[in-house]
Amino acid sequence: MTPRRLVYLAVALVAVLGGIFVLERQRAGVAITQTRVGETPVTVFGTGGPVVVVAHGFAGSRQMMQGYALTLARAGYHVFTFDFEGHGRHPVPMSGDVNSIDGTTRLLVEQTLSVVAAAGSDGPVALLGHSMATDILVRAALDAPDRVGPLVLVSAFSQAIDATHPGDMLFITGAWEGGLRAFAREAVAMVDPAAGEGDMARAGDVRRMAVVAPYAEHVGVLHSRAGRAAAVDWLNGFYGRDVTVPVPPTGPWILALLFGLVALAAPAARLLPRRPDPVRAMPGPVGFAAAVLLPAVVAPPLAVLADPGVLPVLVADHLAIHLALYGAIQLAVLRWLGVAFGPLRPIATLAVLIWGLGVLGFMLDRYAASFWPIPERLPIVAALALGAVPFMLGDALVTDGGRAGLLRRVLARVAFLGSLGFAVALDFEGLFFLLMIAPVVVLFYAVFGLLGRWAARRQGAMGAGLGLGLCLAWALGVSFPMFLATG
Repeated sequence: MTPRRLVYLAVALVAVLGGIFVLERQRAGVAITQTRVGETPVTVFGTGGPVVVVAHGFAGSRQMMQGYALTLARAGYHVFTFDFEGHGRHPVPMSGDVNSIDGTTRLLVEQTLSVVAAAGSDGPVALLGHSMATDILVRAALDAPDRVGPLVLVSAFSQAIDATHPGDMLFITGAWEGGLRAFAREAVAMVDPAAGEGDMARAGDVRRMAVVAPYAEHVGVLHSRAGRAAAVDWLNGFYGRDVTVPVPPTGPWILALLFGLVALAAPAARLLPRRPDPVRAMPGPVGFAAAVLLPAVVAPPLAVLADPGVLPVLVADHLAIHLALYGAIQLAVLRWLGVAFGPLRPIATLAVLIWGLGVLGFMLDRYAASFWPIPERLPIVAALALGAVPFMLGDALVTDGGRAGLLRRVLARVAFLGSLGFAVALDFEGLFFLLMIAPVVVLFYAVFGLLGRWAARRQGAMGAGLGLGLCLAWALGVSFPMFLATG
């Protein structure tokens, strides 16, 4: 092994082992148990102390809130995290009218209060939530003021807040969340117009503060050390406690862990038998443009017309058809241009699945976000695979298994993202949530795309493309909430 490869391997191993060490150390000594409240899956951290119920945001899960839950548990709080209906491992889809406060929101408020009741606290229960959950927690506090105590709202927005209710609130907002920072300042100014970020606002029993998590956006704020320390201080102030704990930098180490695992896939791929595709006669600029622009223009309107609305996941029907049409058109154009598909070697598919779903998937599920599907999600994954497989086969071929130049690889992916935007423009109200899928697709290309590229170098594009298609269906099937509209 060359010195350069030794350095590469050492850096990747340090990232993986360092990430696991830091993340496991945060869990060390904390009692973690699993339970259910009705159909709601609940993870309990700690065994005593004031109770804190923690709720995630839209398309989130209990795992995404571990940064706050573990920090609070280590500070002596009894923390209950749970999956909202339709999220994570909750088997029941969200329901109700999403456009009515008395619809979906009301059902989620009732679910939250059922967890509060099951926590069995003699005193007021603290609530901590992120994004979508903040409005739900505010309304839960207004519904049950005798049971709910302080609120810690991360990336908050709620029209139910007024100058006196709820009375005790800490707002934590990422520095790069401009609009939500403004909302937090306004909520504090209701109590004291002179109070700025970091200032305590008081009026009788009302207590509010807005703090900023530096260098954080809407997801990174969940791992902000400043934010988690502020949450502990705020709850200590309410409950009259004086406990401080070190707050580890979990966010950077999760990224380091994922970086290391992806980097290690390169030397792992070199263990595969070397049977690459022969050199293909790839299309010139005009042919390449046809292969990426035709599906990007034709697939969206056809998918909008064909959307059957059967799958219990927001926009999943459209996405499955969109992917299938995109891939089929792209494969047909490539075949017409004379591009050789090559053999489909299962060993490449298996390698991508083992590393992508087994190794990366396990680490994601343990430290970052729910990634293992419950039985209710398996039909959704299977349906999405009918579209994701031809789509990723087309992507693998149009980029020649990753052997194409960087510009072609980027343009191929940008064309697909553009097709999602085109679909949203055709049906903004019905397909708005496609815009939220775009970052998932970009992340998928950045992480899983490298796995496929390295496997394709050893075993050809088709097997790697099949593996990536199954991984994409899996990632989409476990990421977005299950939802059954009831009007």
